[in-house]
Amino acid sequence: MPDKHAVLSASSSHRWLQCPPSALLCAKVGDVTSEFAIQGTDAHSLCEYKLKTVLGQKPADPTENLTYFNEEMADCADMYVQYVMEQLAAVQKTCKDPLVLVEQRLDFSRWVPHGFGTGDCVIVADGVLSVIDMKFGVGILVEAERNPQLMCYALGALDLFDGIYDIEQVSMTIFQPRRENISTDTISKKELLSWADNTLKPTAQLAAKGEGEFKAGEHCRFCKVKAICRKRAEYNLELARYDFTMPSTLEDEEIEAILSKADMLVSWASDVKEYALQQAVSGKEWHDWKIVEGRSNRRYVNEHAVAETVEKAGFDPYEHKVLGITAMTKLLGKTKFEDMLSGFIEKPQGKPTLVPMSDKRPAIHTAANDFKEDN
Repeated sequence: MPDKHAVLSASSSHRWLQCPPSALLCAKVGDVTSEFAIQGTDAHSLCEYKLKTVLGQKPADPTENLTYFNEEMADCADMYVQYVMEQLAAVQKTCKDPLVLVEQRLDFSRWVPHGFGTGDCVIVADGVLSVIDMKFGVGILVEAERNPQLMCYALGALDLFDGIYDIEQVSMTIFQPRRENISTDTISKKELLSWADNTLKPTAQLAAKGEGEFKAGEHCRFCKVKAICRKRAEYNLELARYDFTMPSTLEDEEIEAILSKADMLVSWASDVKEYALQQAVSGKEWHDWKIVEGRSNRRYVNEHAVAETVEKAGFDPYEHKVLGITAMTKLLGKTKFEDMLSGFIEKPQGKPTLVPMSDKRPAIHTAANDFKEDN
């Protein structure tokens, strides 16, 4: 798979479209490889291999070179391949010769300076162009609705094949198996091209020159300079400057104003603190802050020797308990886990959580609401 990234990449478009100047700032900061990034790369390599194999190609098996390969990853790859083949079968009912592209470099530089990305799977057919993106991550739920990354991929595919196939609609799908999330959005070719000409292109031109206005928001999550960004600091310090003295108690509207920013405020404060710590570890001396040794817990230097010693004394040194669901799934693999243990699994009601009305989860009934309905 290609590992070169564009400054104005499709994967970061959700950020630079909102905050154009962030593109060049982030480009100056080196990439830091994380465990999650390596897991994602491994999963994509496995998906590419399995899909190309099913399509009749003969790619090299990457399994032995994957750092984080396990049964869960294999199951996710199989589910991804099954989904793609189902979509292909549906397309073949109306188009005899659809084209399937796997890990295809897609160039959308017609709208974005030096813009390109890699599409996990693109199915090109008369009528509909389908873009399918595999997300192995489990932490953040990703939605396909007007997803700029998928829209950029679709533009790259359109630029290649619109004259060959009679494309009218674009279907964009996020396949996120570890979150049991398959999210699909459909947009007309006309609407997509209008967005590209009127929103994407002018914003990309600003971003390429480091121009435009800084803007803070949810898109800051993966920004490389989020800890030291002044605009983000100003955005979050608005809450810290909130007038809590008049009136002596907060009105409902004021509570809701604070709730709307609380999560981002906590995240920002955590990012600043981590940045300051890493700077200090690297040798920076802050005026009013210093590094000290944090709390630590005792641990065995040799667990095998400990167990052997305790056993000789006539005691059992081991804990005996059933593996948790996540660990058991990794042990058995997702498919075997479902076949063997689905009848023994229950999902208790989750702890009440306050979220914005835009959240897609249905509201739960509280005891107070039930009382009102009964009366």
